[in-house]
Amino acid sequence: MKRRHLLHLLASAPALAVLAGCGKRKGSATALKSGARVLALGDSLTYGYGAPPDAAWPVKLGEFTGWQVENAGINGDTSDGALQRLPGLLGAGSYDAILIGIGGNDMLRGMSAAATRDNIAALVSEARTHTPYVALLATPAPDAMRAAVGSLSDAPFYEEISKSGQALLVANVYSSVLSDASLRSDRIHANARGYEKVAQLLADQLKAAGWR
Repeated sequence: MKRRHLLHLLASAPALAVLAGCGKRKGSATALKSGARVLALGDSLTYGYGAPPDAAWPVKLGEFTGWQVENAGINGDTSDGALQRLPGLLGAGSYDAILIGIGGNDMLRGMSAAATRDNIAALVSEARTHTPYVALLATPAPDAMRAAVGSLSDAPFYEEISKSGQALLVANVYSSVLSDASLRSDRIHANARGYEKVAQLLADQLKAAGWR
């Protein structure tokens, strides 16, 4: 019996090795083609407040990538507002990828952290029913002292949501740009150079993820 058991294990070893290898392989995204339709959903940072309309990062991202990026950023919007808007946007068009950058106004207004997390998680979930290409842009936690010394950092719940919702986390983009006074138009918004920097950093992370 021992000999037969050993022979069975040896015979099945190649198959087990293949399965183990498959389990360790990391899936890589297929690059989006030039002309891909991309929805940028967000607040004033997506809209491009503090700079001319043609300087907003969705516009610049389109120039860098060749994608058709629709700017669905609204000044002052919150995670709840974005959640209410998303079904209409998805019903009106078909998108190859969706970029979500929301939550800054929730934090600035002292809204419930739990509600903000739930809303953003719901946004990611709904976006993923439309396309597997969903990215979450982390927004820095409001901190006047850290902003003054140029050391803003992302609110931690974005990483949690991206992992649980299987979305690509775009980290330290808004934080790094808004930590640099020369790239800001005011305390919480970028200027034209800042939005171009956002687009470049975003494009770099999307390229590293295999989107382009």
